[in-house]
Amino acid sequence: MSKAFASQADLEDKKTTFEQLSPHCWAYTAEGDPNSGVIIGEKYIMVSDATATPAMAQDLIAQIRKISDKPIKYVLLTHYHAVRVLGASAYLAEGATEVIASRGTYELIVERGAQDMQSEMERFPRLFRGADSVPGLTWPTLVVGDGKPGQQGSLEIDLGGVKVQIWHPGAGHTRGDTIAWVASEKVLFSGDLVEYEAGVYTGDAQLEEWPTTLEALRALNAEYIVPGRGEAMKGNADVNKALDYTKRWVTTLFQAGKEAAAADMDLKTAMAHTRKSMDPVFGHVFIYEHCLPFDVSRAYDEAKGIKNPRIWTAERDKEMWAALQG
Repeated sequence: MSKAFASQADLEDKKTTFEQLSPHCWAYTAEGDPNSGVIIGEKYIMVSDATATPAMAQDLIAQIRKISDKPIKYVLLTHYHAVRVLGASAYLAEGATEVIASRGTYELIVERGAQDMQSEMERFPRLFRGADSVPGLTWPTLVVGDGKPGQQGSLEIDLGGVKVQIWHPGAGHTRGDTIAWVASEKVLFSGDLVEYEAGVYTGDAQLEEWPTTLEALRALNAEYIVPGRGEAMKGNADVNKALDYTKRWVTTLFQAGKEAAAADMDLKTAMAHTRKSMDPVFGHVFIYEHCLPFDVSRAYDEAKGIKNPRIWTAERDKEMWAALQG
């Protein structure tokens, strides 16, 4: 029996949690749905990942307004995926003057933002509640760095009483991944570079480089992390658990992809081969069945030498799904 396409059958709302991690940092998490982070200074507020629609962003704004009336001046796009960025316009009325992204993220919006927007809206109808409130693509007003990884291309923002460093630590989930790091409180906002006990979507990933990027994050010795999906992790040991979880997913997946490519399997056979190593470890986690066919497709492509991920369109999504999950 074929599985319902992507997450179209996932219609049950998740419980959201707004949790303080440190004097200035909060996590907005939702049982495996996309997370956001909030940093509240004495003058300004920053939101890391804007939610999928302006209507959905109002839920996060309401939580913030229970504890602060400061302007939400900065919105950080950790990467370009629609489910993370299309809610950004909601913050304009809350004082937003800067939408921040890396050079790589800006380039990806130019290259494939429109296709990704249509694709994701069809994959995740529940996550795009109020889609008619989206005015169009979200464009950064402030582009950070030159595309090279490392803190030399970092931006430091003073929110008043707390400073936030923003930079591109390396490719992984996408080639433009960007983090927010509050060094004084050892809180890391990783976006989808790190997940925990949820599916790791790699459809636009740089799988070979991703583990090195995770080790760059590990070197920060964070005490808290707000991952892209999954609960906020507290204590360095649990931060490392999330890093290890993500690294295991990526390396297991890519190894299977390399084996499939070397044997010149077709994609359906590659999917069955990948399941042998992935299902026993990860088959129980949220959106596993959604992520896996996209992940196998990308792992196989990268193993075959396709460095820049092929663009996912709504049409390609459905063709691939019918072939692999039909």
